[in-house]
Amino acid sequence: MLPAILDPWRDPRALPFLLGTTAVSMGSFLLFAVPLTWIAWREPPWAAPYRLQRRRPRAQTLLAPSVGRWIVNNAAMTAAAALAWPLIARSGLRVGGEGPTAWEIAWQVALFLYLDDFLFYWMHRALHQGWLFKRIHSVHHRIYTPWAITGHYMHPVEFVLTGSLMILGPLLLGSHLTTIFAWVVVRQWEAAEGHCGYALPWSPSRLIPGSDGAEHHDLHHARVRVNYAGFLPIWDRVFGTLGRRED
Repeated sequence: MLPAILDPWRDPRALPFLLGTTAVSMGSFLLFAVPLTWIAWREPPWAAPYRLQRRRPRAQTLLAPSVGRWIVNNAAMTAAAALAWPLIARSGLRVGGEGPTAWEIAWQVALFLYLDDFLFYWMHRALHQGWLFKRIHSVHHRIYTPWAITGHYMHPVEFVLTGSLMILGPLLLGSHLTTIFAWVVVRQWEAAEGHCGYALPWSPSRLIPGSDGAEHHDLHHARVRVNYAGFLPIWDRVFGTLGRRED
């Protein structure tokens, strides 16, 4: 018989949340990152007008390490979420039963998108300070000219912090797991597109008010000390850290 201390993990919501969220996150990131990385690698003529940087990426040193960090970081995030499950379980997270309506999914995902980007701005800006940059965030800034597959190339601590911000909105609202899955897919598109190296005119991100697709975050990699928000220029404009592309 298992000790009572393990009771929170007997919750039938635990495995669907912990393993399901990880599977959706990893699967959707690959779904988006693989074709976008192929475009950056092959450089088809039709994509040339949309390329953001003239500087070529270090392809031979990016691909394998990026895949390795993607695996390690997702394992770290799953472990951290498992440890935090007793707190997560108190959020009112819903699994099964009557699912959310399309409207509920839409407005909640929209709310999460703006909340996450606002919180990410401040976390990201903090990571550019002193010890935090030197020991943690500098890993991600080894990428000057990003490819989509480099979206998860970062220190595990940064990845867990980023994932924690991502899930905060759903936990505050006690969202249904279906809504969380939808939000995770959107967030992984942001991660892949923001590092793809191209300002794709057909990107669904263009439909989001205030978004400029990959341009915002790509400039952060090129110039480092500007554009701390994930992909919405509004926060950098308000707080005086917005960068301008000079080329």
